[in-house]
Amino acid sequence: MCDIFFGVDFYKTDNESDESEESESAEEETETIPKFPNNTYSDLMTLIIQHNLNNKAGNAIIRFFNKHSNLPTSPLPKNIEQGRKLMDRMKLINLLNKEKTNNNRNYNEQYTSNWWARTEKTLPTGSYLLSIILYSDASTTDSLGKNTLHPIFVTLGNIITWRRNKPDVKQLLAYLPIIKAKDDTQKISEEHKNIVRRTFHKSLKFLLSSLYDDNGIELELNNSIFWCFPRISMIISDWSEACTFALTYKSTKSNYPCHFCLVSKEDLSNINLNSNQIEPRSHNNMKLYYKNNTGKNVSIENVRNFFWSVPNINIYAATVPDRMHHLDLGLFQHQLNFTKILINKQCGKSFIDKMNNRVKLIPRYKDLKSFPNGFLHLALLTASEYRSLMKIMIFIVDELYEDSGSPNFIKNNKITEVYLKWNKMYLLSRKENYEESDVTLLQESINEWAKLFIELFKEHSKSELQFPKLHSWVFHICSSIREFGAINGYTTETYESLHKDYVKKPYKLTNKKEIEKQIMKIIRRKAIITESSSKEIPKTPIALKYSKKLYEFCIQNAEIYIQTRMNDPDLEKEMKLGFEKFLECLDAYLDFYDRKLSEHEEIDMIFHIYGGVTLKFGSIMRATNKFHKKPIFSNIAVEMNADEIFEYTSDNGVCFAQVLLITEIIMNYEEPMHLALVQWYDFTSSVNPYLYECPLLEKTNIFNLIEIEAINDIIHIIPRFIDNNEFLVNKFLF
Repeated sequence: MCDIFFGVDFYKTDNESDESEESESAEEETETIPKFPNNTYSDLMTLIIQHNLNNKAGNAIIRFFNKHSNLPTSPLPKNIEQGRKLMDRMKLINLLNKEKTNNNRNYNEQYTSNWWARTEKTLPTGSYLLSIILYSDASTTDSLGKNTLHPIFVTLGNIITWRRNKPDVKQLLAYLPIIKAKDDTQKISEEHKNIVRRTFHKSLKFLLSSLYDDNGIELELNNSIFWCFPRISMIISDWSEACTFALTYKSTKSNYPCHFCLVSKEDLSNINLNSNQIEPRSHNNMKLYYKNNTGKNVSIENVRNFFWSVPNINIYAATVPDRMHHLDLGLFQHQLNFTKILINKQCGKSFIDKMNNRVKLIPRYKDLKSFPNGFLHLALLTASEYRSLMKIMIFIVDELYEDSGSPNFIKNNKITEVYLKWNKMYLLSRKENYEESDVTLLQESINEWAKLFIELFKEHSKSELQFPKLHSWVFHICSSIREFGAINGYTTETYESLHKDYVKKPYKLTNKKEIEKQIMKIIRRKAIITESSSKEIPKTPIALKYSKKLYEFCIQNAEIYIQTRMNDPDLEKEMKLGFEKFLECLDAYLDFYDRKLSEHEEIDMIFHIYGGVTLKFGSIMRATNKFHKKPIFSNIAVEMNADEIFEYTSDNGVCFAQVLLITEIIMNYEEPMHLALVQWYDFTSSVNPYLYECPLLEKTNIFNLIEIEAINDIIHIIPRFIDNNEFLVNKFLF
């Protein structure tokens, strides 16, 4: 179940848990947070805000609570400033409306879009708009690709984007018929192709025409009846499927290959076209060509399009650009291939191998695909793998080769520049909310990247970069944001898993007779089980949870034990360094709390060294010699108060460190101490602290034991391949 939005109004469906409002936004700092992590956190911030308490008073409350609560992990923020920053990132349901800030139009959820505003005006007074979103894509049912099904899914634009992007908010509408040819000759015949096209559109008419009853429909929500008019807002698909909906030619070599507009194939890589040179496709102008039997002049099929008779939709604009197919599997794939071609031509194959070796050495990070054998041997990469390469390629090509004075030689900094421009553009495309100024900024970013992309790679492309996806991204994505809202609301990234759940897995359970009927029954049973077994998510924070105890020793034999460990030839240098600094850092830590180490030599003090620990918000911090057969020592971010920053330069109040040891200290009559021994990073220069807009760091000789609860997040730090003590914080983890 989920919330249904009718413009600025919203309604909860029955059985909807408050917890369903929690998105996965904690995973990325660029996303918003729908509510407080827990009730205690909420009560604290309510107290602070209602009584106008300053940070000092609030921090005193936190210390008092943590001292007397006897909880294994504190449900409160580290300090009040952290709590205020979390509130700044919160998106409350009641604030989700058509915002205007300084007269600047906002585009986020679909109901903030131009299409919604325009369509609402056509509906009777007192009625509500029900936005229908379709997703369609044929899929093979087996690994050999001999059998195919063509599912079409439906969801509602009235559902908030982060919730709509969950698999359970998409519904299988039907399996579209697949017309098979008796042989290859018939398959390529125009007659057979037209039969396939007509069948597709007649099937859509059969499925969707009932939505357009002149009287609308009555929708029951939470014991109330709403008079609604369903309207198809957009179709989410790859390029080929979009052409099937639009009935435009699929060939990129056709005279007018763009299903959005009438741009000639010769102008697909021309990014300097003005609006007068681009004629949008519309129902009116395409119907005219069809009636005059001149459709081939504008690259449309000789089949009547069902959507020409559907109100409130322009099928040519409604088949929105899909970021996954346009960028991940499209333009980025081209950029990567052309980069290899260019470098091979200028520098030779050894530098391609050098790139491949650098990819192997990239440190592990959560949700980042590792390439332990490089990427050159991979014939076919998934969208997820391309996204992982996207996040690291700027570090791979950093100072890859030396510049030459040869004519037309492309300098290394031009290669890093095109990847930096790509990442900035890609990050902007993932925004949840766009003001008009943000849309303009995205367009400028796209233009800057495209200009350099064409400058560097045009001569290495057989078609001279005449890619419909390049043209579509440059000229049509920003108009789609204005028309339908933020891009995150119409990307196929969140739909790809549906093929496994609704096609491949159910197919394996059938006896291969009346396949579609059997699959529908299997899916229905699964839905019943899912609905009946759903449980409310607990609101309590995740407690500190250690994994794999590596070592245990006591204070009495600490020096001897540590020396033994340091003499172990199999121990990684990071862990050896951690043991070397352990007693010194422990003494300093206890001294900070007015406890001398010598005072504890006569009592029990037991040290547990662990390979990993789960942090407050679910991230796993590791410090171990072997994780998937490789050592891993996590890098962390720690948010400092102004009075805590002494010898460091910070990145907006955040300092960076590498974890060398994870320890739990158990003492008589004391609560266990949960600590990490860290080695701090600092900026290499106060004059030029950033490279590629990422903090450029070096390791210091400063070591500390810090409380694990003080750690903000696990971060990805990549060593520069040209210097043993230079590191870059990866800021491109979209």
